[in-house]
Amino acid sequence: MSNNTAVGFKIKGIRESKNISVEELAERSGLSVDQINSIENDQYQPSLGPLIKVARTLGVRLGTFLDDNDSLGPVVHRGQEHNQDSTISFSNDALDSRKYMEYHPLAKQKTGRHMEPFIIDVQPSEEKEFKLSAHEGEEFIYVLEGEINIAYGKETYELKAGDSIFYDSIVKHHVHGTPGKAAKVLAVIYIPF
Repeated sequence: MSNNTAVGFKIKGIRESKNISVEELAERSGLSVDQINSIENDQYQPSLGPLIKVARTLGVRLGTFLDDNDSLGPVVHRGQEHNQDSTISFSNDALDSRKYMEYHPLAKQKTGRHMEPFIIDVQPSEEKEFKLSAHEGEEFIYVLEGEINIAYGKETYELKAGDSIFYDSIVKHHVHGTPGKAAKVLAVIYIPF
């Protein structure tokens, strides 16, 4: 089972355990019934914004969809543990589910967390227009390799290796690759619960 399938499977399981219909989840989260069905059936790779809305509606942390184990103590993630089996991809809300970033979660085993740390491989992008999204919380991004662009409100920030940015994610934003240049970033997303 891929991690995207696991996310949809977990969402469906939590929804059903709370006796919430797909229509009810859609209405309460502000998403469409088609989006919910597509997420649950691994046909649509949502960005973090819709996942956060689903998590809030279901009364769980975002990390609940990503958790592997329930470790209460510290979680150590070794560098050699980055592999395809632990990769999660999100789309930019496009219905074609285009993958532009691969997230490598660093704390899936830690239960009860409010921060989500990732190493993210960002693919280059030639697109000029992006759909910005917003959600509660804060984000910190540190560029390890390459270059990225971050549209934040009406501004665009270009970041290179060694640069970082910390912002309130309630402001509409979009992280994307610089044309012709891939990047690797460390990102920590804080979502209050």
